[in-house]
Amino acid sequence: MARTPNLIDDLLAFLKHSPTPFHATRNAAGRLAQAGFEQLHEADAWALQPGGRYYVLRNDSSVLAFVLGKDSPVENGMQLAGAHTDSPCLKIKPNPELRRGNCWQLGVEVYGGALLNPWFDRDLSLAGRVTYVDNKGILRSTLVDFREPIATIPSLAIHLDRDVNNNRSINPQQHLPLVLMSAAVDSEFSFRELLLQQIHTEQPSLKIKSVLDYEINCYDTQAPAVVGLQRDFIASARLDNLLSCFVALRALLSADGSRSCGIVLTDHEEVGSSSTSGAQGTLMNAVLQRVAGSHENYVRMIDRSAFISCDNAHGLHPNYTDRHDGNHGPQLNGGPVIKVNANQRYATNSETSALFRHLCQQEDVPVQNFVVRSDMACGSTIGPITATEIGIKTVDIGLPQWGMHSIRELAGSRDCEYLFRVLKRFFHA
Repeated sequence: MARTPNLIDDLLAFLKHSPTPFHATRNAAGRLAQAGFEQLHEADAWALQPGGRYYVLRNDSSVLAFVLGKDSPVENGMQLAGAHTDSPCLKIKPNPELRRGNCWQLGVEVYGGALLNPWFDRDLSLAGRVTYVDNKGILRSTLVDFREPIATIPSLAIHLDRDVNNNRSINPQQHLPLVLMSAAVDSEFSFRELLLQQIHTEQPSLKIKSVLDYEINCYDTQAPAVVGLQRDFIASARLDNLLSCFVALRALLSADGSRSCGIVLTDHEEVGSSSTSGAQGTLMNAVLQRVAGSHENYVRMIDRSAFISCDNAHGLHPNYTDRHDGNHGPQLNGGPVIKVNANQRYATNSETSALFRHLCQQEDVPVQNFVVRSDMACGSTIGPITATEIGIKTVDIGLPQWGMHSIRELAGSRDCEYLFRVLKRFFHA
């Protein structure tokens, strides 16, 4: 298989510099702007042109980008792919300062269905969005990233919990507060003041009167890497689902403009997508309505369009093979996975599955299937939400991975190339 030059190195860089949905969206927007895409603002009037390339941001954490083909999207439909920018993590509480055991700590909330054990004994940093009032009394926001390992969550020694390897139970309120530093006698600490100092360090030109609020995530500072004796695997935080975001973005940037196509990268999937910037929000509907120009044209365009929901799949774990249906255990580096569920937890049907399978055949890419065991509950994705809200024909697919929702996940290094080729074909079809 011919490899796309620098695809994996570019992925690792994207992952490293995207510790939060805000940073991932900013990085995606920067690449789009550099490639000649024009930013549109929802509050402005739009004058879309055939052959135009555009992108729209919402809440700084979601982006919709599209290419208008030379032929009318109303007559020919649009080829669209979607993924989500968020990942399970720990988020700093509004009043987080804790002083316990002569240490300053930060209280956290668990965001999404995170695996909590892997968060212990890691070199953690903080990043996210800060909203402040400037010297003129105007509310503004900026992004911040400490980058350095400034926090940790130390494990309790086995000598103080002899049953830890048999039955470790984690109380998020009690056991997950971050340790920042030792607390001197009579010392004071303000997290908002810490954020203010960090912004001054990163962006000294900003004139900030005070920090009002923030959305700050914890993240592991260990860099993404290609691992394995034969470099078979990608190890990183947030592969679910920045891997799909990155591949969809790269595929769109390669679109030749022969037909209308686009990507929708939304926030808050890990907590149900119910937000202004989530898949259940109005972003996709609002933008596509304006592309079509009228309600009748919109209905016609949607009926001629297709949507690929890209969210990672559960790869067959060699130590837990019994957790899969015997005929539906996707292999890492075995190609993209078509995800099916009889109860519509995935939006795939026979026609959309066949569409994706045909794209794989055209690119000589192996394709796999996933159905959850009949005695286990099935997760869901943005696919059913998008199909319901928009009415667009949808297939749920993803690249297989291990350690989903861990602080460090694992995916196949060859699968990234496979998905890129299929989405590139989709945007040209």
